[in-house]
Amino acid sequence: MLNNNKIVIVMPAYNAAKTLEKTYGEIPLDIVDEVILVDDASTDNTIEVAKKLGIKHILVHEKNQGYGANQKSCYNKALTLNPDIIIMLHPDYQYTPKLIPSIAHLITSGYYDVVLASRILGKGAIKGGMPIYKYIANRFLTLVQNILINEKLSEYHTGYRAYKTDVLKSINYQSNSNDFVFDNEVISQIVMKNYKIGEISCPTKYFPEASSINFKRSVKYGFGVLNTSFKHFLHKSRIIKSKLYK
Repeated sequence: MLNNNKIVIVMPAYNAAKTLEKTYGEIPLDIVDEVILVDDASTDNTIEVAKKLGIKHILVHEKNQGYGANQKSCYNKALTLNPDIIIMLHPDYQYTPKLIPSIAHLITSGYYDVVLASRILGKGAIKGGMPIYKYIANRFLTLVQNILINEKLSEYHTGYRAYKTDVLKSINYQSNSNDFVFDNEVISQIVMKNYKIGEISCPTKYFPEASSINFKRSVKYGFGVLNTSFKHFLHKSRIIKSKLYK
């Protein structure tokens, strides 16, 4: 625990066998109470590695359902453990687990309900090897989102984030996409509920074993992000209601 807050880490995994041990080895288990891994029908030995590491809560999708569906399983399981804080950490070692104490502190301080680990604050993205086209797309999409959603975040696309449990209980994340745009829909729902979002600078690493969507999937994701932002704007403006915000 941290300041009497129970912390649960969730790891949505897909073919993470080569990086899982290194990621798990840097989780500060002195403050983390439980770790959950959900495997989305990996074709490697992710499950065997997870069991070897002694991860207590392992769930397996028999068929690949997508990144968003993986997170739904992660959060559904996490909520049964009655935590105070839920932190999503990718097991591909693209984000450092060493920031978990700092991220959790920002929530236990009482100032923030959600914390995003931003690759854009500072100069970590390009230095970490983020492809230029992804960096440019990230900046463009974030600009558009800040305008339409009326927020001021450095990025909406990080996969490293922490939530107070009450936040996830209050939003309809089950209605979100099973694909990568799930992350974006969650932020939109959180903003709609007027929760306080904090950000922390986070270095990132791009290397062959780290998961990353290809150009075609990136384009699809980009259009999904724009669609989500327009839905948010139209719902907030009371022009067209969306089921995302029920």
